[in-house]
Amino acid sequence: MDPSPAAPASHNTLAESLGGRSIALVGLMGSGKTTVGRRLAAALGLEFKDADAEIEAAAGRSVSDIFAELGEPEFRSGERRVIARLVGEGPMVLATGGGAYVDPETRALLREKAVTIWLKADLEVLARRVSRRDTRPLLRGKDPLEVLSGQADKRYPFYGEADIVVDTPDSAHDLAVERILKALKVYLR
Repeated sequence: MDPSPAAPASHNTLAESLGGRSIALVGLMGSGKTTVGRRLAAALGLEFKDADAEIEAAAGRSVSDIFAELGEPEFRSGERRVIARLVGEGPMVLATGGGAYVDPETRALLREKAVTIWLKADLEVLARRVSRRDTRPLLRGKDPLEVLSGQADKRYPFYGEADIVVDTPDSAHDLAVERILKALKVYLR
């Protein structure tokens, strides 16, 4: 997809520098992958896709229902197939599910076909963010900070393999987008 005319010229060049690769955002739930991803896509003039929304559309049911009815292993299998399809569709900004990058096949695919960016934030900030809605199956009936701490222990080593790490403090989403754009410029040089 061609960058939109609304994207600044320097960002158009940045999108072109991706060489047809997508940008895949990875990180724990609440890190801003979807919200920041939409704004990043607009800034770059790229399409935005959310892997969880695409999984729901493909399965005809919610992520929560898939987890409850089929379990996490089946969800991850479907997630892997959907992400493979999406990164094959051309350059875009892709928000992945929090556990997607832990899967070795998904991680290898994203490393090959995308620039991976870990959106990293303080666990207490993430816990506050995810406590605002009751839509996350892994949090049902649990303490968000405890769940996030456990996920961080397991997932941070994998997220650390991302091409770029961007700290996203508890501030405006536009600041996170600016940080990502700066990091992308350095990475793509």
